[in-house]
Amino acid sequence: MNSTAIANKHIVILGGGTAGWMTANLMAVKWKNQNVQISLVESPAIGTVGVGEGSTPQLKSFFDQIGIDEKEWMPACHATYKNGIRFNGWSSREGFESYFHPFASRIDAFSAPALFYNSMHRRKGVNIECHPDRFYLSAKLAQQHKSPIPDHNFPFPIGYGYHFDANLLGQFLSNLGVSRGVKHIQAKALDVGMHANGDIANLHLDNGKTISGDIFVDCSGFEGVLIQQTLKVPFVSFKENLFNDCAVAIPSPVSQPLRSETISTAMKYGWAWDIPLTNRVGNGYVYSADYCSPEQAEIELRTKLNLLDSEVEARHLKMKIGRVEKHWHQNCLAVGLSQGFIEPLEATALHFVQETIEGFIDAMNNSNESDSVCIQHQVTFNQKMNQRFEGIRDYIVAHYRLSSKDDTDYWLANSANPNISDQLKRIVNGWMGAEDITQIIQQAKIPSYYPPFSWLCILAGYGIFPKQLSDAPKDSAAHKYDLNYVDDFIQRCSLNFQDHQSFLDLHF
Repeated sequence: MNSTAIANKHIVILGGGTAGWMTANLMAVKWKNQNVQISLVESPAIGTVGVGEGSTPQLKSFFDQIGIDEKEWMPACHATYKNGIRFNGWSSREGFESYFHPFASRIDAFSAPALFYNSMHRRKGVNIECHPDRFYLSAKLAQQHKSPIPDHNFPFPIGYGYHFDANLLGQFLSNLGVSRGVKHIQAKALDVGMHANGDIANLHLDNGKTISGDIFVDCSGFEGVLIQQTLKVPFVSFKENLFNDCAVAIPSPVSQPLRSETISTAMKYGWAWDIPLTNRVGNGYVYSADYCSPEQAEIELRTKLNLLDSEVEARHLKMKIGRVEKHWHQNCLAVGLSQGFIEPLEATALHFVQETIEGFIDAMNNSNESDSVCIQHQVTFNQKMNQRFEGIRDYIVAHYRLSSKDDTDYWLANSANPNISDQLKRIVNGWMGAEDITQIIQQAKIPSYYPPFSWLCILAGYGIFPKQLSDAPKDSAAHKYDLNYVDDFIQRCSLNFQDHQSFLDLHF
């Protein structure tokens, strides 16, 4: 049996933060029997971006893989649970000014089919209820400020994410990685040495030392020191699709009751996040510099938070929206902001990090020492990651392109933006033509980066239905589902979940 291509290799990670230390920890666990040496080079002077502080459910699987219980990391990072995201003010259509996007759960099989069915009939002109909030247990849990962890006697686990302090999470993972054998080198890379074949050979550090490696992981942030600056991999901008390129963040005092949802509120030139932690609320405003100055954005956010006279410091950030053409090139893997970034609207940043690391680990485990085998895995890997970026880009673009908000030139430009993909056009046209959303995605072979229920939530949540609706008799096919039963089912299920704050106090 051939040995894997990773055996006995030295992996050098440039950059720490959440991306770097997630990479180090996952590789250390997955390759603990391969005699792999892992070194992480990190400059103490360079901070982390930490935009957002929210996750998708995939982060739970990361901690499961590295064997860390929630009781170990959540209190250390002021973490809370996240049932999903509420979108306020993105639609001006009556009755659809707000909607909730849940995470998928098995329990949805008992209530969500009614939403799929009703939305089909409403698109055909029948006046029937199909606001997504009514059909998902997670929406009810968020509304009631409840934890997504059920009592023991409720046999249906609920999908959930987290809110957390990104800097503290990076520190936690750093300590964990070092305890598991990762060599932590606190220094800045001044120069990059190269092999004749175009591979990276070593890093020359500001402490006078040189570190050599077999594989290099670029976690250097938007600078992309290895993948972009050294290896000259081109960057594909998403500027024509997504206008937002800046953010301003301001913390505010912890609020009660402790919510279990992220809130995204449409603003004049972008949107604001509202993320509850146990010690504070993380707030930020993601906006476009083409339409709004940093000073304007800060004033608008402070006004929203009633912090105009506060001395709490605002943190201004610039974002580079897009992706590299190749995420794995030569002997270098780009992870995190160095490989690309789609604005934090759906909290996908750490999802990309995790998927990149896991995909790379799988590819290396399935490769042997043959260069041709490894190159083929590299090509496949890059194709998958690019498709992933573009698929999630399309879903984020849909939030802007389909919004009915029209009170500024920014929102009017978004609504009229012609730069949308054929895949997004197919989904929207199919929706407007009253086609089955699941069949649209399957027949068009659209990669399911966001499943049908996610598309249903945004399209129905925005109230994109015919203006002229007619009532149907109660005994007609349109009224197949008894919505009183759906309401009762979800309410009774919610009785099996505790108040969010009470759950954290009891278990952590």
